Amino acid sequence: GTLRLSTMVELSREHGISLPGTAQLRPLVQVQADEAYTFRNFLSKFSTLRLFYRSPEIIQRVTREAVEDAAADNIRYLELRFTPVALARVQNYPMGEVMDWVCAAAREAEAQTGVTVRLLASFNRHEPVELAEEVVKLAVDRRDMGIVGVDISGNEAEFSALPFVGVLREAQQAGLPAAIHAGEWGGAENVREAILDLNAGRIGHGVRVLEDPVVTALARERAVPFEVCLTSNVQSGVVSDLSHHPLKRMMAAGLNVTINTDDPCISQICLSDEYRLAMDELGIDLSVLQMRILAAARASFLPEPARDLLAERLRAEFS
Repeated sequence: GTLRLSTMVELSREHGISLPGTAQLRPLVQVQADEAYTFRNFLSKFSTLRLFYRSPEIIQRVTREAVEDAAADNIRYLELRFTPVALARVQNYPMGEVMDWVCAAAREAEAQTGVTVRLLASFNRHEPVELAEEVVKLAVDRRDMGIVGVDISGNEAEFSALPFVGVLREAQQAGLPAAIHAGEWGGAENVREAILDLNAGRIGHGVRVLEDPVVTALARERAVPFEVCLTSNVQSGVVSDLSHHPLKRMMAAGLNVTINTDDPCISQICLSDEYRLAMDELGIDLSVLQMRILAAARASFLPEPARDLLAERLRAEFS
């Protein structure tokens, strides 16, 4: 979800991808103000985005540009999700090779930009468990290439994550914690499952956790980090409008909340935009925002000494 629109236009011309001009392409890959804000519409954007992964060079370019855009937004540390199955599918590339290309491009971009980059290998809950097993095996083999965790996302409204319990356990036993999308298009029960059954290192979104006080108390007790994405939560229909977003109520409930972008291209945002919304639209104080940024550093999947060092670096910059 991080492709530049200009890159898509350029690639469509170079590779003969049959797509309309820029104005007509935009609604195929970015949520528009006059569209229905539903999870189906949001997910539909990926169908077009996935047409572009037609060569190793493209996959590496997209990776580098995602890091460059993060650097331009003053980001210091980035955990970039990528879905090997999606990147490999168009040309039927071996997933291991795809993962090598992404890892190499991320390292190159890290060296060029100064942004510390780590990777999460993602798989979808609406796809076969066997694919997830292959992704995890390959990710474990590439822990020394920048992969620090795994991620399960996809259609939460219609597919359970419970079939992936064994796969996630294997990843965690091999040293790769898991971020679990839950409590976005599904209810608080999915957050409970993510914590108790899937041993989530972080919860992707999780904004419906407040629907169940028992699950809220569980999440607070475990201090599980929540990856909240304000714009995405509105555009995918999770909340009716920004004024009703539960971010402040989640913080008031003592939950370990962080603020994130989800898909910058699809939502036409960067992380600074999300911080601005938190402050200007939801009334989050700057000092509170800074604490949430430090919480994000401590919720990273870096080893503990590196997490502490990152948080201290950020704290020094704030002061």
